[in-house]
Amino acid sequence: MLETNREALRFLSALIHPTLKERRSLYREDVTGVIEQHRTDSRKYRLIHNMLQNLIMIGAASTTTVAALDTRNQFTWQNITIIAIGFTVTLAAAFTGYYKYRERSYFLLQTADAIEEEANAFALGVGPYSGFDAAQEQQALKLFTQRVEEHRNEQRRRQQQLDQPADQAAPTGQPPAA
Repeated sequence: MLETNREALRFLSALIHPTLKERRSLYREDVTGVIEQHRTDSRKYRLIHNMLQNLIMIGAASTTTVAALDTRNQFTWQNITIIAIGFTVTLAAAFTGYYKYRERSYFLLQTADAIEEEANAFALGVGPYSGFDAAQEQQALKLFTQRVEEHRNEQRRRQQQLDQPADQAAPTGQPPAA
């Protein structure tokens, strides 16, 4: 059913081409969803980052504590525990370093805030939109669309840089140290 609806929408889109004014107005309405999606993704990455960081801290502390309990070179529960905790901490550190959840969260939130700022400025007619009157609404809407797209493109560039190996990536606007 979903595939049928998609095909019908695709066919309808091919027949009906909305005007530029309609497309920009629809775009303006879609911006709220974009902002919320960036915020949702940001919260998800922040939560994952915090959970992994907590695991690393607790695991590192537990490993040294358990290691201090047994100094014999025997196969005991302490040795098994040290191995399991060490493995878990190493895995968490690897995931945190590789996927860069904190940075992803920071950049998504930064983009959502910038888009929200644009939407508010446009709605209130302030900032770069203060020079437009009611007759120039289409020019203001054009500027709004252009500025939001610039924010979204910058986010895509940052995302691509995070996916690059460390020796190739040089992300702009590094997040502050936690």
